[in-house]
Amino acid sequence: MQAFFVQIKCELGQSYGVANKIADAEIASEIYSTAGNFDLLAKFYIDDDDDIGHFVNEKLQVIGGIRDTHTITTFRAF
Repeated sequence: MQAFFVQIKCELGQSYGVANKIADAEIASEIYSTAGNFDLLAKFYIDDDDDIGHFVNEKLQVIGGIRDTHTITTFRAF
C-alpha cells in the first residue's frame, strides 16, 4: 500500500460538506480541517499498482465543492 496526503481547497462555506462527502465515499483514512491556504487535509492509501494521479482525478476531484487540490506523496513512515 502507498500512502499520500491531499490538501483540499473548498468553495467558500463548503468545507464541512466536502469533508462529509469524502467520509461518506469511504476513500480517505483520515480527514482534518486545517487553517491556511487549504481547508482540509486528507490521508489516503491505495494499492502499490494504482496510480495516485488517476485516483485524485477520478475519486476526489469529482466531489462537489472542491476548488483545488495539492497532492503530497510519501516515501517512508517513521
